[in-house]
Amino acid sequence: MKHYFFILAAGLLTMPLASQAQDGGVPATTERAITLPEAIALARTQSVDAAVALNELRTAYWEYRTFRAELLPEVNFTGTLPNYLKSYSAYQNSDGSYSFVRNNTMGLSGQLSIDQSIWLTGGKLSLTSSLDYLKQLGSNGYKQYMSVPVSLQLTQPIFGVNTLKWDRRIEPVRYAEAKADFITATEEVTMKTITYFFNLLLAKETLATARQNKENSDRLYEVAKAKRKMGQISENDLLQLKLNALQGQADVTAAESSLNAYMFQLRSFLGVSEQETLNPVLPTTCPDVSIEYPNVLQKALERNAFSQNIRRRQLEADYSVATARGNLRSIDLFASVGYTGQNHTLSAAYKDLMDNQVVQVGVKIPILDWGKRRGQVRVAKSNREVVLSQIRQEQMDFNQNIFLLVANFNNQAQQLGIAEEADLIAERRYKTSVETFMIGKISTLDLNDAQNSKDAARQTHIKELYYYWYYFYQLRSLTLWDFERNTELEADFEAVVKG
Repeated sequence: MKHYFFILAAGLLTMPLASQAQDGGVPATTERAITLPEAIALARTQSVDAAVALNELRTAYWEYRTFRAELLPEVNFTGTLPNYLKSYSAYQNSDGSYSFVRNNTMGLSGQLSIDQSIWLTGGKLSLTSSLDYLKQLGSNGYKQYMSVPVSLQLTQPIFGVNTLKWDRRIEPVRYAEAKADFITATEEVTMKTITYFFNLLLAKETLATARQNKENSDRLYEVAKAKRKMGQISENDLLQLKLNALQGQADVTAAESSLNAYMFQLRSFLGVSEQETLNPVLPTTCPDVSIEYPNVLQKALERNAFSQNIRRRQLEADYSVATARGNLRSIDLFASVGYTGQNHTLSAAYKDLMDNQVVQVGVKIPILDWGKRRGQVRVAKSNREVVLSQIRQEQMDFNQNIFLLVANFNNQAQQLGIAEEADLIAERRYKTSVETFMIGKISTLDLNDAQNSKDAARQTHIKELYYYWYYFYQLRSLTLWDFERNTELEADFEAVVKG
């Protein structure tokens, strides 16, 4: 009889724990083994989060292109083709009386201009050429042409804020921030993939363990019934083993439901068909890197979008103050020089030219506004101080988060090593406990404790592996640096936007 028990024990010990790992009865036509790098690659190309990050980059790119276009000359055409008028209008006679005259005219007008903004002064220079045609309709109608072959116009605000100059300082920083945000968002997609991948992997291992535990519990219960008949085990131990078998079935059902939920979650995120059953493969290697806080902090301050964000907010706060100060007084200069000709024929309208010169200076200076504009200046300055205070606090928090993350990552390597060793020890202890229980030297409580320790050690191992990978990519997302290859994370933004 003892020989029979040892045969059963040997059968239990030779069965690998993962032999029953299946995908929880998920209805699918194909099964696909997927590694962590493969999941990351799919997420970066097919996930909704990656598409959102790409569209945000495209928006920032075209906003920056629009700003750059504002610095270049523009060619514009303005025309009225045609302008027909048939109405009465008031006309003052020589004796001061008024009469109504009938207008019946048709006119055409067109103007071609080349406009260039002057970023240094905030003004605008325009070179224009225009032609107007007027024809009086009726029996005594006539036609008239007026030409402006060339005219140079300057519009220049004085003392006001130079918006274009400030844009030249702010917009490049904004676009640099957007580019850094895109790379960070890509790394955050990877971090989310790691979370979903390890959730599914842990659910898979949990199901495999639950099935193995159930099978072991069923076998042990059958053995216990035989031992009970021989009086080698108490009724209490037999009932406990029966409860273990029932609990094993409940654990399998719960593990299958959990596996299906995490399967749908990962498939949805990766954009994979529901007809595929994903079988995550446990990573066997981890990035072996040495990371120091000063180095990480330096790279984060140089490359992270947070640094560009701080610079942009400082510039925008300064711009608000400059705008409020410029509104204290407003002076606009308008000057135009050129030639004008008019005649009844088109060719003659371009021959007898006369000087056309206009100079206007518009002034708007508040005499009494009860301190409204000066109050706006003080509000802008106060807001700037608030922004600077917030930036100082955010900078301290950012540095502290970097410090804690580096500490967590460096500690995680040790935690992972401990978890791996604990997993192996707990597995060996459980096998030994099963063999010892067969010969009646330990109780069911000790056997249950060994089983629970084995299951917990396996889950802890997977969780510590998850944290290692998560912390690693979190460091990449903050520094935009590949610590394995010791190179910066970059992207061909022109190709990404236009691809």
